[in-house]
Amino acid sequence: MARMTKAQREWRPGMPKKRRSVRVMFASTVLSLEAFVVLFGTLAVFGLQRDRVAPLVILAGGILLAAALVAACAFLSKPAGPWIGWILQLAIIATGFLEPMMFLVGALFAGTWWYALRTGARLDRENRQRDREQAEWEATHAAENNAVDSDGADTGRQEPGEASS
Repeated sequence: MARMTKAQREWRPGMPKKRRSVRVMFASTVLSLEAFVVLFGTLAVFGLQRDRVAPLVILAGGILLAAALVAACAFLSKPAGPWIGWILQLAIIATGFLEPMMFLVGALFAGTWWYALRTGARLDRENRQRDREQAEWEATHAAENNAVDSDGADTGRQEPGEASS
């Protein structure tokens, strides 16, 4: 049998699932898409510039940059993760010196990276606030939620999604 992760070992029935970071998901998506664009850009530069630059340098550089973009996804939950992403954004923009269109592509992806970090962080803040408010509501209404009248019937508490009569 495969080894269980720490989260699997510590899980108990009834435990709420830990919410994933929206910022990390957005940023991972941007970096993954950039890795594909870098691979296709590498092929374009290989076809257009192999007389000026050694083909091995072009292919190795493109593959290493794409691999770095994918590997950076693992560090996004760490404090240095977004900074690593910004460095990679600058590296993509710098590929414009080999293929001028990459200046535009790199700038567009840098804007997408900024938007992913900013919007993801905002959504994470909103989710934490919503979770706090939900926990407060559940704590103040715990007795009401579990209340049952003497016949064993529900006291009229409406479940989410039920229509009121």
